[in-house]
Amino acid sequence: MGSFAGHALPGGFFLFVGLWWSIKSSLWHLTRRNKSIGSTRLPSRAVQRRLEIIESSVIVFFSVVGIIAEQFAANGPKLQLFDYTENHWKDMMNWQHSTMYLFFGLAAAVSLIVHTTAAAPLPLDRLMLGLAFFNEGFLFFYHLHGRTTLDVTVHQLLLYAIFGQALVAFLEVFHRGNAILELIRSALTILQGSWFWQIGFIMYPPNGPQWDLNDHSSVMFVTVCFSWHLMFALLFTGLVYSAVGCVVRARLRRTPPMEMGLLSNQEREIWSQRMKSYEKYMPGFILMFSYHSLLDSVTKEKCIGNNSREMKGTF
Repeated sequence: MGSFAGHALPGGFFLFVGLWWSIKSSLWHLTRRNKSIGSTRLPSRAVQRRLEIIESSVIVFFSVVGIIAEQFAANGPKLQLFDYTENHWKDMMNWQHSTMYLFFGLAAAVSLIVHTTAAAPLPLDRLMLGLAFFNEGFLFFYHLHGRTTLDVTVHQLLLYAIFGQALVAFLEVFHRGNAILELIRSALTILQGSWFWQIGFIMYPPNGPQWDLNDHSSVMFVTVCFSWHLMFALLFTGLVYSAVGCVVRARLRRTPPMEMGLLSNQEREIWSQRMKSYEKYMPGFILMFSYHSLLDSVTKEKCIGNNSREMKGTF
């Protein structure tokens, strides 16, 4: 990771995973809330399980790629832990990064076992995910010896996001399916990804002047910048949740009459009540369109009724 690309690549990966988790968590939560209505238009449990398997497979793949890149890229240790010719440990930074990737790959492999077999309890995947994040923070904590003040500070700030993710994942072992915990984990993952990019721009700026790595004002600025990144992550997660909610409500409004006929009276009542509550958030022009459509239908019914009465009068 001792380059801009070395921070941008894991940062991009965590940004993608955080975005995916925020979409998935929002969709699962809103699906559970509306499982009694429009079930055929929302993801089923089988679809959710397949997505979990795909997600775990992708994480395993990228973990293996990360390990290979750390070990066999230019100046990598090539699986050699100790250099006997010079009598010292070889490329320990690469070994630390490889160990981080190894734990995430192990967590994803356990998740595959959990979701494809009945050999392991369901909470085990969250336990291993929390352990992977904790191990990442643990290794980063002892990753900063002998560095400049600014370098140490930006990596210490990263630890807040990492240990926060570990704590939330451990809480999910006992509170699985909690939407708040899942969204917080998503936001912290986005925070970790964006901060990796920020570290790359600070320590290895591709363009522009170099930072003064021992300037106290720079240290103060990066703490403020970290707060901005946290605010961005929370706002972005909230926007994703709102967008997914709009999509779910739109799909529920398009529930066809055939599906409505399969619902019980109680489910129909729930559906109608929720549709009325959703109308409060609809734009005014949609409400006007609905009003005029209703008015037209009532007018047509009156015309049909009058015509039928006239026909009866003629006979």
